Amino acid sequence: MLQKLLIYFLLISLSGCSFFKLNEKKNYKPELIRVEGGSFAYGDFYEGKNTDAIPVHQVKVDGFKIGKYEITYEQFDYFAEKTKIKEPESDLEKRGNRAVTYITWDEAKAFCEFFGYRLPTETEWEYAARSGGKNQVVSGATTLDSIYVVALTKDEDRSESIEVGTKQPNDLGIYDMSGNVFEWIGDYYQFYSMPERKHSLDEDAVRIIRGGSYYENMVANRTYWRTGTLRDVRSEDIGFRCADD
Repeated sequence: MLQKLLIYFLLISLSGCSFFKLNEKKNYKPELIRVEGGSFAYGDFYEGKNTDAIPVHQVKVDGFKIGKYEITYEQFDYFAEKTKIKEPESDLEKRGNRAVTYITWDEAKAFCEFFGYRLPTETEWEYAARSGGKNQVVSGATTLDSIYVVALTKDEDRSESIEVGTKQPNDLGIYDMSGNVFEWIGDYYQFYSMPERKHSLDEDAVRIIRGGSYYENMVANRTYWRTGTLRDVRSEDIGFRCADD
């Protein structure tokens, strides 16, 4: 009986049909969620005191797509292998589905372009973080009382990023837009009060990170909070997600 079974499975294998798919190629391409466009009050709608995010002004956003999750170590390691660049550092031996960190702005941009995507604009990012421009002080919550349900912050005393999608998503089904790791934005750093100031992505070294992180308290995890950062910075709490038109 055993011999007959072995012959049966051998014939199935030779015919190209199998009950098991061994070494199946994994899809490392980021999963994007479609966000319908609209208008919203952009900036510090919550207190109106953050000088980096005022004056609050009305902005129209066209429809776009944005990553459902932050990019993981597993995804970036695949990209690094394919492009022959050095894999990013990790504070833990475990990499896998943890949000990737120690990534520069240019590396984040290159990763997204490898898959035919781009980094999100700042208005796209905030619009998506606020579940389509709602008055959500943290992504998925209108008050700070619910921050720990949707965001990993310093108050939870973590020393590294967690697996993406661990916390609850916002109203659009997007995870970790507050907390876990900061996220690189495709734009240069622009003061809201000085819209006439012209920049060049090639010449200006200052970029923007958004969303806060496990290393920051709840203030920096607010949806309108902005931080200017040099494009070549590598940090234990800066990662990214991709976007598309």
